[in-house]
Amino acid sequence: MRIWRAPESVKTWKVDVLNAVVVLTLGVVGTYGRLSDSGLAERPLETPGLVLIVVSSLALALRREAPVPVGAVAVGCAVAYYAARYPGVFAVVPALVAIYTAAVLGRRRLAIALAAVLAAGISVPVALAESDPEPGGLTLLSGWLAAAVVAGELSRNRRAYVREVERRAAEAERTREEEALRRAGEERLWIAQELHDSLTHAISVVNVQASVALQTFDQRPELAREALAAIRESGREAMDELRSTLGVLRQAEPDGPEAGLARLPRLVARAESAGLPVDTVVVGTRRELPPEVDRAAYRIVQEAFTNVLRHAGAASITLTTEYRPGMIVLGVEDDGESRAGETGNGMGLIGMRERAVAVGGSFSAGPRPGGGFAVRAELPAAVRGGPRAAVRGDPPAAVRAESPAGSG
Repeated sequence: MRIWRAPESVKTWKVDVLNAVVVLTLGVVGTYGRLSDSGLAERPLETPGLVLIVVSSLALALRREAPVPVGAVAVGCAVAYYAARYPGVFAVVPALVAIYTAAVLGRRRLAIALAAVLAAGISVPVALAESDPEPGGLTLLSGWLAAAVVAGELSRNRRAYVREVERRAAEAERTREEEALRRAGEERLWIAQELHDSLTHAISVVNVQASVALQTFDQRPELAREALAAIRESGREAMDELRSTLGVLRQAEPDGPEAGLARLPRLVARAESAGLPVDTVVVGTRRELPPEVDRAAYRIVQEAFTNVLRHAGAASITLTTEYRPGMIVLGVEDDGESRAGETGNGMGLIGMRERAVAVGGSFSAGPRPGGGFAVRAELPAAVRGGPRAAVRGDPPAAVRAESPAGSG
């Protein structure tokens, strides 16, 4: 069942009507009950005076929609009321409310003008009185007028402050939602890239080794046995990497070793077991790298090996790891079949480039002049990639620190 909710303007109008009724009741009861004294020589309240109180009070029901007419009516009735020497000070209350309303609405000039007209209009009967007015009553009118204007300004400023706070809170909430969506996108990208790198490499090795096993099963069973063992090892490696990734997603310690250059010997051994001779060259002194760079470097080499397995045919690989001051340079070259059409277009190359750029490095790949293919990545020894560095390197902060439920 739908619940009808009144518009804000309707609620405001109802509040103004209620205020007008309260002011009218206060004016009539206070005047007839002689609860106040104007300080002037007064005469009994008559019907015209009562009409002035009623009209000025009920006009306040429209004080927000029409502040100028309502202010003119309220001030005019008050001036006429005291010019006729009717009793009490309650007849000036509607005019004070109208002045306060004008100030709250930001109509400062209108509020000051109404206050000036009211003060000038009432000062005439005070000045023409046969005797000095008694203390109190209308002699305090200037203070009431100043208080009405100041109170209206303070109320307007407070409301503006509250609106600004609410606006900023809404903006912060919207920003948090956008940040949550951005983090979720980074999580999906990271998970997809991790699964792509690890599973594609493992499946490529399994495919090659399975072909070897099928071809040698009858004539050379010992080679088939070695190929099957390599398939089992590749499956175990893939399962370790999957458990490691899932351990991060579950906020648990990874079961398998973290991807990094320390795992290169195992990667090389796996490639050689698949029939790819690998010549490893290390230039410079090995040193510790930031986790993001270490992981990105390993994944780049892993994907380069995978591309050789899938596209190069019979080939050998030269893996060069060069440690320079503030930088590590990785090179993977093969002498297999030309893959000119692959330059810059394959998903593997895109993933390698994204990983390098994410940690503040650079990446290039293309056919070698003498045949084969070359991949080169220059990575900094410290991450310079800023907030996006984690997208293709280390797990995003949202993956490490928050539950990933619903992110993929």
